[in-house]
Order: sequence, then C-alpha cells, then structure tokens
Amino acid sequence: MRRITAGLFIALDGVVADPQNWHFPYFNDEMGAAVGDQMGTADTMLFGRTTYEGFAAAWPEREREGGPDAEMARHFGDIRKIVVTHRDIDLQWRNSEVLQGDLIESVTALKQGAGGDIGLSGSVSIVRQLLSAKLIDELHLLVHPIAMRSGMRLFEETDTPLPLTLLRSATFETGVVHTVYGPGELLEGGYEQAREHLA
Repeated sequence: MRRITAGLFIALDGVVADPQNWHFPYFNDEMGAAVGDQMGTADTMLFGRTTYEGFAAAWPEREREGGPDAEMARHFGDIRKIVVTHRDIDLQWRNSEVLQGDLIESVTALKQGAGGDIGLSGSVSIVRQLLSAKLIDELHLLVHPIAMRSGMRLFEETDTPLPLTLLRSATFETGVVHTVYGPGELLEGGYEQAREHLA
C-alpha cells in the first residue's frame, strides 16, 4: 500500500497561514534535507486549489530559469499532480489533473493502487480531512520558535479529539523542531493513574 506524507511549516501557536512571511529566516540545510526527505520519494502530489495555484505560479518558472532549485522544480513538474477543487482551474502545469469523486473514497483508492508515496505540502483543508480519516501515514510538522498570534491554525475547533503517535523528532540549530506523527489511539486515564508517577 502506498504511503501518504504531509508536510507543514507551523508556528508554536499552531498557525500555518502564510509561512512565506515568517519561516524563511529559519530555513537552513537541516530543514532543506527534511523537506527533501518528505517530498523526494513521492511520485504523486495532492493539492488544494490555493496551494496548487501557488506552486504552479512558481515552480515551472524556476525550472525554466535553471537555477539552484531547478532540479526540484523539474521533479515537481514530472510527477503526477492531483488537485482537489470544486471550481474551474487552469491546469497548464504539466501532469496535472482534478480529483474525481469523493475525497476520502478517491484517496483511499489511490493508496491501494500501484505507485510510490503520495505527498502533500500545505493544503491544510485536505490535510485535516485526511487526518480525520486516518489516511495520512506521516505528518511532518516543522515547528518554528515563533508565535504568530493570528492566522489559520492547523487544527480547527471541534468536539472530536485527534490522537496521534510521535514517530520521530529532531531539533535543528535554528530551534525548529521537526516532528513526525502517525495515526494514534485515544488514551484513557485520570489523576489517580497519574498520581502513581508523582515524585
């Protein structure tokens, strides 16, 4: 079965909106390697419309310019790109298509099909839905040591908790913490249980 990995730049207070306005001062070789590890094995990418349009406006031009990130731009151009949208959208970036049918059913079928990893970068609304359906195998959060104090957060308010399992973590020289989570099970217990472990 194919794996789905999702990666997000996130502030300490959970804000994921407009990372281009705050995360670049923390981008170093360690973060570059982490992003490459998460996306480098994917042969398919899932996008929400807004994220797709942002990528499509930047990466084809970077590929044409042939600069230092041209190789990554070429990789993004070559792989299959599936956009989740109910609106009309310009799909001029090669190897792009619109997801057909229900999101959860279609992504479940994608996971069960042949191919390599399926990657997401950004696309918060898609990540939320796939997390709730336990379809994301690895959620990569690059937690920056800054609180933005306003903006969209990854986890919206709801009555249903979302348990996750920490798979691994690393701390970068910049203070960014790279955490990788997988699906988890809701734990039970109360103060009586915790009291046994008090010093």
